[in-house]
Amino acid sequence: MNNKQFFISTIFLVSILSFTYSTDHKPWIESLPKPWTLTEMEVSELLPQFHDHYPEFHERLKAFALWQIGKPYEIFKLGEEIEPDPDPIIRLDVSDCTVHVLTCLAFSQSNSWIEAKNNMINIHYKDGAPSFSSRWHFTSERIIENPSTRDISPTLTDKLKKIDITLNQQKDGSEFLDLNWTKKKIVNYIPNEMIDRKLLNKLPNVCGVAFVKESYFKNGIVMAHEGMIIDQTNLVHASKESGITVNVNFLDYYFREKGPLFDGIMVYEFHPLD
Repeated sequence: MNNKQFFISTIFLVSILSFTYSTDHKPWIESLPKPWTLTEMEVSELLPQFHDHYPEFHERLKAFALWQIGKPYEIFKLGEEIEPDPDPIIRLDVSDCTVHVLTCLAFSQSNSWIEAKNNMINIHYKDGAPSFSSRWHFTSERIIENPSTRDISPTLTDKLKKIDITLNQQKDGSEFLDLNWTKKKIVNYIPNEMIDRKLLNKLPNVCGVAFVKESYFKNGIVMAHEGMIIDQTNLVHASKESGITVNVNFLDYYFREKGPLFDGIMVYEFHPLD
């Protein structure tokens, strides 16, 4: 074989190997059984492998979020395992929007189911002890005050809207949830006219997004939905509309033919537990 023949053969071999790699070597998470099909023990066996494949926290968080795609949607399915809300503290069989975000945060920092449950308690409750009254019920408050989910909206634009609201207090003065608790809060959010490709380009590779619904203000609530933006483009969220957790283009989801779905957003960073 002369040099020219050797060179052509080498290029052909490299091309074949490249094609084989691109078609046969999918991302590791795509090779896994879906989380809602696994037992707690099987999940515990997989969690250390997430750390091996994705040692950096945010990459592991993104991978865990993508692993959830297809999970059935059910709303209000986390509780304290005692009355008044006996639902599990943590689960992977179903999600709503907040459950998706918080379970991804808890499991991506854990090496076992038990550790994830303990991490969920630290993330989901204000005093580190699970009770209905100490739960972070209001997403806007959690984003501003919880160290795991920190608001970065003011760093993205100086054209923010502001609402001075009493959380959990309805227009008639009654409580939205029976907590014996209300809280005055100033919440800043990014209005629709500032939400575009230019804004998304400023985002980290994975971050949280919460969706403001101004019609909810009269109930002492700011947010109607939340999810995770990945790679500055896609929204991964547990979707009531779709009935499952989905990965969709953020701008296409938000801006519909009839207009925006919401009135603005808050964007927040994810931070690991100390």
